[in-house]
Amino acid sequence: MNRRAFLSTAAGVAAGTAALTVAARAASAADAPAGTAPGPAATARDLARRLPRWRGFNLLEKFTLGRGSKPFVEADFASMREWGFDFARLPMDYRCWTDKDDPYKYDEACLKEIDEAVALGRKHGVHVSLNLHRAPGFCINPPEEPLNLWTDAEARKQFNAQWAMFAGRYKGVPASALSFDLVNEPARYKEESQYVEVHRGAIEAIRAADPDRLILADGLSVGQKPATALASDGVAQSMHGYMPSRVTHYKASWAGKADWPEPTWPLKVGKETQDRAWVYETRIRPWKELAERGVGVHMGEWGCYNKTPHAVVLAWMKDVGELVKEAGWGWALWNLRGSFGVLDSGRADVTYEDFNGHKLDRAMLDLLKTL
Repeated sequence: MNRRAFLSTAAGVAAGTAALTVAARAASAADAPAGTAPGPAATARDLARRLPRWRGFNLLEKFTLGRGSKPFVEADFASMREWGFDFARLPMDYRCWTDKDDPYKYDEACLKEIDEAVALGRKHGVHVSLNLHRAPGFCINPPEEPLNLWTDAEARKQFNAQWAMFAGRYKGVPASALSFDLVNEPARYKEESQYVEVHRGAIEAIRAADPDRLILADGLSVGQKPATALASDGVAQSMHGYMPSRVTHYKASWAGKADWPEPTWPLKVGKETQDRAWVYETRIRPWKELAERGVGVHMGEWGCYNKTPHAVVLAWMKDVGELVKEAGWGWALWNLRGSFGVLDSGRADVTYEDFNGHKLDRAMLDLLKTL
């Protein structure tokens, strides 16, 4: 689908559901202090300074090539909106649409499926945030990329080309409907200056093609620390809420700590108690300081793996979610359907409710609605 056809399709579905979009903006604005929420005509720079309190889920249809690239599912967008949520983060693997022999050649059929997700977001009043979970030269998950995004000029060139392509493709889609989250959980750079240079290169490439696209940068150290060096670049930032990992990633094979004891919340680690106050001091406070500098903040990922006891998950989520809400920030649970989510999570200690052929964790959903 070329850009003109996409914009026509997106405009058509959006026009028939304008009330939903207005309702989504109104709900987000209602959560912000008076006078601080951007209006409906807010520019990308306005939004980057003060993000609406968008809340929702990560959708994983293009999360990794190894799991297969699939079309996004309209029922996910419809369910989110039915429940009162308005944000979908799409963590994606660039290899899904990039020719393995020519990194500057893209598969139009796969890109059309991303077009459809953007259009579905507009139809259902759900903001869509595109994220390169695997980017040319970097991914937090194995396997390692053949190039290094932080040190190789060719990797940076490919990375910038990816974002320039998306920027040109979606030029004209309002910033209130679509954002770009540059690279998931940056890590393994040797110097912070490498992180800054990579992000600024992509920001420049996007703005050359579309000056009014809302851009987010995941924070330093896998999204745990604010990137204060980008505070004046007119982009928002995304924190990731996996704290402490002994609670969020208990028995997760990729976390590499099979000997962790079954977690509680609050959690005792040696002489330290990790609790709501600990989360505030170690995670929330530094990000609030960034927000006070005029940088919008959003928690782009959070949640607990399905081996953590359900009661512990809910107690932890309540504390973390309330702190994020009090700060005025939105969030996106990892994930909607799957081992961290509210649907089909595979938890052994949950009595599920049938929901359109899926297994719904009603207790978790009801909690999320309050946060």
